[in-house]
Amino acid sequence: MHAMQLRRPGEPLIHTQMPDPEPGPGEVRLRVSACGVCRTDLHVVDGELPDAKLPIIPGHEIVGRIDALGSGVDTLRIGERVGIPWLALTCGVCPYCFGHRENLCDRPLFTGYTRDGGYATATIADARYAFPLGEDGSDAELAPLLCAGLIGWRSLVIAGDAPRLGLYGFGASAHIVAQVARWQGRSVFAFTRPEDGTSQAFARRLGARWAGGSDEMPPEPLDAAIIFAPVGGLVPRALKAVRKGGRVVCAGIHMSDIPGFPYNLLWEERQLVSVANLTRQDGVDFLALAPRIGIVTRTACYPLDQANRALLDLRAGRIDGAAVLVP
Repeated sequence: MHAMQLRRPGEPLIHTQMPDPEPGPGEVRLRVSACGVCRTDLHVVDGELPDAKLPIIPGHEIVGRIDALGSGVDTLRIGERVGIPWLALTCGVCPYCFGHRENLCDRPLFTGYTRDGGYATATIADARYAFPLGEDGSDAELAPLLCAGLIGWRSLVIAGDAPRLGLYGFGASAHIVAQVARWQGRSVFAFTRPEDGTSQAFARRLGARWAGGSDEMPPEPLDAAIIFAPVGGLVPRALKAVRKGGRVVCAGIHMSDIPGFPYNLLWEERQLVSVANLTRQDGVDFLALAPRIGIVTRTACYPLDQANRALLDLRAGRIDGAAVLVP
C-alpha cells in the first residue's frame, strides 16, 4: 500500500510504501477511494493534539470498499462501500459508554490520530465503527460527511431549536450544516474571515440570509451560534451576537485560548458549550437524513501524494468547501 505518513509533528508528511495491513478479529480492510482533509488533521500534523501515535497515517473521513474481513465479521460484506469516521473504537465498559455517551469514552481510539487513517490506499477499521454508505453519490462527495458532516450535525443538535443560527467559519462543516439548517427552515447567518468576499458569496449561494466578517455583528440577535473556526477570540464575539438565553457551541477539537471577557456577555442565561467527537448513533441518524436533504458537498480533489499541498491550502483558507484526497 501507498501512504502519506506523519513521523514528526510540524514536518511534512512522507510518501511511503508498506505491506498491506491484515484485518484482525472484528476488523475489515478497505481499499480507500476517497479521504477528506479535515482541520483536525492539521491539528494532528502541527502537534496541537497531544499523544498522537507516531508515526501515524492521518485522515478520518474515509470512503472505501471492503476487500478483506477479519474473523467474526458478519454484518458487512466484501465489496461493500463503507465510511470510517473519527471515532475508531471505544472501551464499552466505562460510565460514559454505559451512559450512551461513547463520544466521551475514557479509553477511545481515533482514526488518523491514535490509529492509522485514510491518507493511504488501504486501511483497517473495526467493523462496528464502519457505516454502510450504499451506492448513491460519489466517493469524494461522501467523504466530508464522515466528520465535517457528523460533527456539524452533532453541533446543530446541541445548538437546539434555534430559528436564527450563526455559523462562525464557513468551511467544510459549515457549508454542510448550512444546507441542513435551511432544510429545517432556519435562517443562517454566516461569519467568515473579515473581507473574505468569496466565502461570503458562497454562503449566500447556499441560502444564508446574511454573510459578513467575523468582526461584524449580525443584523439581528441570534438564537444560537456554532463556532467551527479554531479561534478562541470568536467566543466573546459570538456571545455578544446571541440573544438572552442563547447558546454558543464550540465545535472544534482544538481552539486557541479564549480571551477574558466581561461577565455581562455570558449573563442573562447565555450558554457556552463544547462538542466532543461523535457517537455511532450520530452517524446512523445523519447519514440516513443526508440523502433526504439532498446535501451537495463542494470538494477540491487532490492526488494522494499531494496531501501536503491540500493541508497547506486548507491552512491558508484557499478552499471553499472540503478538500478530498483521491488515491
